[in-house]
Amino acid sequence: MKITKLLGVAATAALATGALVTGTPAAASSDTLLNAEMVPALQRDLGLTADQALARIQSETAAGALEQKLASALAGSFGGASYNEATGKLRVGVTDAAKLGQVQASGAEAELVRFSAAQLDSTVDKLNAGERAADGAITGWGVDTKTNRVTLNVLPGKGGTVDSFLEKTGVDKTAVSVVETAGAPTLKYDVRGGDAYYINNSSRCSIGFSVNGGFLTAGHCGPGTVTGSNRVAMGSFARASFPGNDYGHVRVNSNWVPRGIINNGTRVSGSSEAATGASICKSGSTTGWTCGTVGAKNQTVRYAEGTVYGMTATNVRSQAGDSGGSFIAGNQAQGMLSGGNSSVTYFFPVRPALSATGTSLVLG
Repeated sequence: MKITKLLGVAATAALATGALVTGTPAAASSDTLLNAEMVPALQRDLGLTADQALARIQSETAAGALEQKLASALAGSFGGASYNEATGKLRVGVTDAAKLGQVQASGAEAELVRFSAAQLDSTVDKLNAGERAADGAITGWGVDTKTNRVTLNVLPGKGGTVDSFLEKTGVDKTAVSVVETAGAPTLKYDVRGGDAYYINNSSRCSIGFSVNGGFLTAGHCGPGTVTGSNRVAMGSFARASFPGNDYGHVRVNSNWVPRGIINNGTRVSGSSEAATGASICKSGSTTGWTCGTVGAKNQTVRYAEGTVYGMTATNVRSQAGDSGGSFIAGNQAQGMLSGGNSSVTYFFPVRPALSATGTSLVLG
């Protein structure tokens, strides 16, 4: 077993040259497989031009179709396939040297390998069956067709924990490569407007709107450390402004991903201010989705805990725990719930909160 370091893929330098993709812009523009947001994302993350991105996806689509044909034709001698970024062709492994020519004749690149795809899949099945015997330092495993091995990921310096696991599962150790990974995988949770969060594992408030690196909420909910509705550590208040204002900015950790949506699926598209009398809805962790109309603006509200200026009144229903929740008109963010009484609920406008915290909305 060879222990290697798991490195990030740095493909942008090679791809940016444009040598990997072919095809004319006219041909590329006819591609219908891409959604509207995919091309700019490929340009940004892979260092491609728009034409290169379109041509590459066409090349990869053809390679995928060819892989399915060759996997069927080669049967037990098929050793897996991968897309070769350097040539724009499908690279196919075969365990039978007599079939190398068959692969080359199809237009793919051929490579003689030791293990068939079926053998590698069988190795994964054995590891899966013995999963409970794996040490906690082993973070996962799976087939890597580029190396024609099953890679087993382990935390740095913990390679010594692997041998006993492989022996218990009875796999062929020569089919396994041990790879040191940077850290243990963690689940990613969405930050969504209206969802509950807890401050210092005690009081509950609601998320207002996702911003870069975190979310906006009510300032009176902070300060302190924050856990999500699932009680998983979430982050902490970077700023909590109350009284005078009532906005808070929470920075989230890497387990949480800010999304430009409210928890009922409504997408946030901007922050254009709604007129007095316009319909408006709120999402909070106590009363959920409730609606009404925008009332008077620039309201001064005198709470027992302190006075807040510049708020907007509504007739939207709310209760304790909704604090910080999202007020939205159409798909335009309006503000974060502050407080009120049985007949009126106030929100602090989102625009001054964005300005004061130096953040920007995450759009859906």
